[in-house]
Amino acid sequence: PTNGDFTFVSSTEAEDLSGTIDAPDVKLNMGSDNAKDPYATTFLRKRGYGWLLEVDEDDPEDNKPLLEELDIDLKDIYYKIRCVLMPMPSLGFNRQVVRDNPDFWGPLAVVLLFSMISIYGQFRVVSWIITIWIFGSLTIFLLARVLGGEVSYGQVLGVIGYSLLPLIVIAPLLLVIGGFDVVATLIKLSGVFWAAYSAASLLVGDEFKTKKPLLIYPILLLYIYFLSLYTGI
Repeated sequence: PTNGDFTFVSSTEAEDLSGTIDAPDVKLNMGSDNAKDPYATTFLRKRGYGWLLEVDEDDPEDNKPLLEELDIDLKDIYYKIRCVLMPMPSLGFNRQVVRDNPDFWGPLAVVLLFSMISIYGQFRVVSWIITIWIFGSLTIFLLARVLGGEVSYGQVLGVIGYSLLPLIVIAPLLLVIGGFDVVATLIKLSGVFWAAYSAASLLVGDEFKTKKPLLIYPILLLYIYFLSLYTGI
């Protein structure tokens, strides 16, 4: 008798039967490659510490350039430097970007550069210049808020820092013509007024109205003090 694919035979006929059974090539997956792993790897996985051997895939965000990670935009810094060094409105620069889009690294670089120049001018304490920049900007910020100005501390810090550039520009001239007192004094005055005008034109807006001198005066004094740190007077 037959039953599906099987044929039943009597026991007397079974002795004469012979043949082979073809089986597919089957590979068993036991869930891990422990047979190929070193003993230490197998030991850790059996004890539940296999997570120590896991390797995270690289995240595209971790491969950003260093400048992008630090939020440093060199083109933006270069544009702001040009806005400060050439504050005349007729030149067509959008100078409000220095105030409205403040950054930290650009002003810090300018302050550090001024500090390096001041060291050459026999002023030895770089940290003091940075301190004056931070607390001088804080003083002007508080005064501006008291007078009704709508500025943030970050904006004041950036503008004051960038506006040190005119003092850096006149520094080489003072080294060359330091022996001519009258000419040196004129250059110092022009540098101070240049820096103060660049900062005041950005920080002192129309909201101050008749109170503008109350904010322009401390800005001017701050840059006079910065210049005195370099020249010693």
